[in-house]
Amino acid sequence: MPKIGMEPIRRKALTDAAIEAIGARGSMDVTMSDIAGRAGVSAALAHHYFGSKEQLITESVRALLRELRGDAEQALKAAGSHRARVSAVIAVSFSDKQFSDEVVAAWLAFYVDAHRSPDIRRLLSIYARRLHSNLMSGLGPIAGESDAERISEGAAAMIDGLYIRKALGTGPARHDAVALVEDHIETQLSEIRRRTV
Repeated sequence: MPKIGMEPIRRKALTDAAIEAIGARGSMDVTMSDIAGRAGVSAALAHHYFGSKEQLITESVRALLRELRGDAEQALKAAGSHRARVSAVIAVSFSDKQFSDEVVAAWLAFYVDAHRSPDIRRLLSIYARRLHSNLMSGLGPIAGESDAERISEGAAAMIDGLYIRKALGTGPARHDAVALVEDHIETQLSEIRRRTV
């Protein structure tokens, strides 16, 4: 007989284990048994909760996105200015958890898998729209709509690119990644201020 209240705990353990397994392997070439073993449960229980490896992987992406959204919402609420909102989004993107080796490797594997999985592709599109929206919430009021769009696109491309470089082992440390994106933002905002003086 299953223990009452264990399902959410085991489901989280399995999504965490899937991210860890995919990150360690650097690809989706993991089995339910690999994931279940890391979570300390049987493969049968993993199948019971998720049905298939694909469903577990999709839920793992959702779990990462929920965590990222929660961290971003909290950071944005604490931001005291429009410019601080932009910095908050950048800092959250490179948090210790999100920019860890295994999570970055898992993100890269998810991007590769998006070519064959419509569910993963849809979730990554949600991530991209949310990142854009969060950046625009700070940039729009201080840069104007068209410049804010351009700056936001550049910042998002830098964030994604720095994740790829980190996954390949050639990327900068977390604080250096933050500094690079902040420098991009500040350079663009300085140019706008220069034009409007």
